[in-house]
Formats: sequence, structure tokens, C-alpha cells
Amino acid sequence: MALVAGVLVLLAAVLVVRSGTAEPPRSAECAAAGPAVRVDPAAVPDGPVAGYGPEQLANAAAILNAAADLGLDTCAQTIGVMTAMGESSLRVLDRGDAAGPDSRGLFQQRDNGAWGSYADRMDPTTSATNFFLALQEVPDWPSLEPTIAAHRTQRNADPYHYARYWDPAVEVVSALAGRPVLGT
Repeated sequence: MALVAGVLVLLAAVLVVRSGTAEPPRSAECAAAGPAVRVDPAAVPDGPVAGYGPEQLANAAAILNAAADLGLDTCAQTIGVMTAMGESSLRVLDRGDAAGPDSRGLFQQRDNGAWGSYADRMDPTTSATNFFLALQEVPDWPSLEPTIAAHRTQRNADPYHYARYWDPAVEVVSALAGRPVLGT
């Protein structure tokens, strides 16, 4: 009888632990994340936001919409914009650098088969979608500092490379959303 009671207590404890860990904790930067915002590409501001002009803001809007299409939240959207800021200044680049001469597009994705074709990497929506699909493969990405989540997705040399782009990304996402998102 005591054995059965012990097993039942153990089973109850396992169920409580499992139900309590369904969603990983959020990073401090992403604690206030809400549902993704969709952006009308025609409604992109003309003036600069955080130093980024209309072409760059249109690319940021494509990033936001790709995340929204995947059902992600404003944290993921901001990580995507932050990453593209750090990789290309939100421009679709048809060139790489010394570390990745075959890198292309907003996210400077390599020609290694993981990021799709040349056309995929040069298309803002497709390259952003591929970035977000890879981000979702990073274990517990919402609990990581945004720069670490981006680093584990992009696999670049410096895990803190993207940190300086977080506040401008929050500003751009907030401007495109028409309301404040996340904290800075």
C-alpha cells in the first residue's frame, strides 16, 4: 500500500513539473513580447527611424510579416530586425565579406544549402522566413539574450555582435507597429 502511494506521489510530481515547464522562461528583453504585428508595406514611414530610411524600413516590414506568417511574436520579430541590421544594415546585399564571400541578402546567408537558393537569399520575405525557421530550431531561444539567439541561428564569430542593434531594432519595430513593443 505504501508503495502504491509513493508511486502516485511521484507520478503527481512528474505531472506538476512537466506542466510547469511547457513554456521556457523569457529573457528580460523579451518578457513583454506580445503577438506579432503585421505591417502594410505601403504604410512604411518615409522619414528615417533610428537612422534607417524607407528602403531599409520596407525590408524590416518584410521581416516582421515573415515572422507573423509563422505565428511568432514581437520578440522574434525584433530579433530578426536586429540580426538583419547587424548583417546588412537592413539592405539586400549582393556581396559577402572576407568571412563569407558567398553570403547574400538581408541576413548575409551563406551558399551552403542551409539557406536556400541565391534567389531565396536575395528575397527579403524568403530569407527572413528561413531565418525564423532556423531560429525556432535553437533550443529555448526565447529565454536567451537576443544577441545569443541570433548568434546561435546565424553561427557567426562573435556572440555579442548583434547586441548594439537591439535598441534600434525595438525602435524600428515599434515605429512599424505604430505602438511601443518590448522594452529597451
